[in-house]
Amino acid sequence: MRGKFKKYAYHPWYRTCRRVCAQFIIPFLIFQLIRTLLLPTLFDIFLLSLFIVIAISLFFEAI
Repeated sequence: MRGKFKKYAYHPWYRTCRRVCAQFIIPFLIFQLIRTLLLPTLFDIFLLSLFIVIAISLFFEAI
């Protein structure tokens, strides 16, 4: 069985980078959603899905 997850086991630079990404992912996600609705291309759809995956993983603290 795995041990307990320790929140502060990561380096401070990693936690700072994660907090900054969590602040910027929602505006990027909204902008990309509007752009995809107006001019849908394969790259826009791929980028939107990538932003959604990153936002969900940050919300559920998977990374």
